[in-house]
Amino acid sequence: MLQEAKDLQCNAVSRLMDVVDKKHVVTFRAPTGSGKTRMMSDFMNRVLANNDDVVFLVSTLSKGNLAKQNYDVFQECADTGVFPNLNPFLISSEAGEEESVFIPTDYNVYVLARDLYKDGSRLKQGALENFLRTMTAYFLGQGLNKKIYLIKDECHQATNNLDSLSSEYFSKTIMMSATPNLKRGQKPDVVISDEDAQDVKLIKKVVWGAEEDTVENAFQKFEEVKEKYRNLLGVNPCLIIQISNKEKAEEEWTNIESILNKPEYQHLKWMSIVDKKENCKTNDKVGKLSLDKWKDYAKSKASTIDVIIFKMVISEGWDIPRACMLYQVRDVKSKQLDEQVMGRVRRNPRLMDFETLTAEAQELAMTAWVWGIVPETATTRRVKLYGDGGSAIVSELKVKTTVLKPLTQRKGFDIESFLANQKDPVAFKSIFELYSKLRNCNEEIKRLCYSYAGSSVQRWNKFCEHLDAIQKEYDTFICNYDESMDLRRDDQGNEVLSSFPSSSSYVENGNFNNIDDWVWKRAENTNKFSFDSEAEREWCSVLRKLAQEGFAASVDIAKELEPALFNDKKVELKHLWGKNFIEMSEIKFEYYSNGSHFSYPDFVMKDGFGRIHLFEVKSVNKSSSLAVDSDQYEEKICALKDCYKYASIKTGHFFYMPLLKEDVWQITRFVNGVEDSITVERLTDSFREGKG
Repeated sequence: MLQEAKDLQCNAVSRLMDVVDKKHVVTFRAPTGSGKTRMMSDFMNRVLANNDDVVFLVSTLSKGNLAKQNYDVFQECADTGVFPNLNPFLISSEAGEEESVFIPTDYNVYVLARDLYKDGSRLKQGALENFLRTMTAYFLGQGLNKKIYLIKDECHQATNNLDSLSSEYFSKTIMMSATPNLKRGQKPDVVISDEDAQDVKLIKKVVWGAEEDTVENAFQKFEEVKEKYRNLLGVNPCLIIQISNKEKAEEEWTNIESILNKPEYQHLKWMSIVDKKENCKTNDKVGKLSLDKWKDYAKSKASTIDVIIFKMVISEGWDIPRACMLYQVRDVKSKQLDEQVMGRVRRNPRLMDFETLTAEAQELAMTAWVWGIVPETATTRRVKLYGDGGSAIVSELKVKTTVLKPLTQRKGFDIESFLANQKDPVAFKSIFELYSKLRNCNEEIKRLCYSYAGSSVQRWNKFCEHLDAIQKEYDTFICNYDESMDLRRDDQGNEVLSSFPSSSSYVENGNFNNIDDWVWKRAENTNKFSFDSEAEREWCSVLRKLAQEGFAASVDIAKELEPALFNDKKVELKHLWGKNFIEMSEIKFEYYSNGSHFSYPDFVMKDGFGRIHLFEVKSVNKSSSLAVDSDQYEEKICALKDCYKYASIKTGHFFYMPLLKEDVWQITRFVNGVEDSITVERLTDSFREGKG
């Protein structure tokens, strides 16, 4: 998993901790596939580390499957030492006919499937409420006086029976969902946006199919993608088709079945999962097994099931990371259902080792194809370079980028010699302690460990016993950019030059500017662009003025589009500057700050002297739409400055950090490793004079 993804999750949990301290009821929104259960585990672990008087009751959707999934995750986190404070118990209604349900009191995380607590159930006959009384009050001299934090997973679904319990039992209530229900007052206090999760490769981007596309068009696209998925990702992909629930379902299924029976599709393995087992169908041998076994088999990345047809049964709680396409036949009226179903095909199928994939494989893993109703909340705007695929722009604007070298490339470093010089500890740790410690290391140290150890348990133990020393050596090396930073190179050691991608996207969130003479054009044939902040929008105006005054290089895209007319002097100039939209961008610079990260400068410009200028815009002005931890913000600015200083030496490019304070720009500039502070006027002069 990328460090950026871990940081996003960790920071979200930190924000949740802050809000929970201040509020009795808190709502946390994170998209399906962003690691909500793991973040829930992290949150509970942090609370329990500071307060052993707290007990968690985690209410989940469905009678058993989702509850068991959550319980298994909690137990694994505890067993492996990732979140060692968790001690989970799965509440069950199983008991003999003459027995009452008993819930033990010596655990600190209790997982409850919502439907186990309903009218007529054994839990509602007093077992659960007796448990809550015993945990929270001195009941008949035997109460434990614990504080119970109620976590409602998938909180958008009604929990009427659970809501009937007295709120006095619960010190805090934490609502969690990808789609909180605003009508029930579930306004998110902490949010991981789809865009944030997509940027760090937790979930896929969505490519929408044309409205006129049929089911057969989806089959054709699936056939096109299938072999690439297998060869590049080592995963068998899956197409999900959603049909109507009632009267139209049979007609829709008949149409799908007729297509599946065509000779060109008869090799596909499929299963149709509906409400009752007797109505479920498949052409695979798995049909002999129970329906739960069907679902388990379909989830496996080695599963040979190509197509899954369903009604509503996998909208929530069924994780299929290998699913990459969704065709929506049914007339979905619920916004939540739209987003929940889409979540089934947006999970990253290679999340844990994503950084090891090739660029082509990463792009494939990060794409989901969807045909259906576009959620009303979608504000993603597509952009593309002017010209024929932007080739003229790409050929004229080339950027050198930097990466951090692995420890093994440090001059004079050899892991064998390093470990040979380490003293053995006085007391050796258990294999469980070592494994837990290794799991918390970054991916490079993990790779170094397994490369060194091979299949030898003795060598693995030796490496892990000295993890602290190895981590210290790594930090010393990686933070010395003079030694660790290098230009990005290909496998043959040649420098790799990057440019803008031919197409990208951004999320529209206000801060608009109309621009028609830079490298980008909107897919909707409008010149209106949105920026991440007011500071970005204002800096965009500064750069546009520089370009219009003739200080930016230009390219004639008319020659590229209509070469036959070029002799007639038809000219269409575009200035060589633009926003560095993150999606598909390779204009990025690796740096280290409590983990490895990439900086994507906000803007890139090529001037009339052929020099490359990169701008990372910051602001210290308060924003009503953005809550920022000031200490973390300052720490990141310092880390970026260190990165840009050395990147300016390695690449020869000019790096800038314009910071808006009130209405004044304070610009830090890096040229060949030299840092100075300049004004907008001095910046203009340097472009005019061609000097640093």
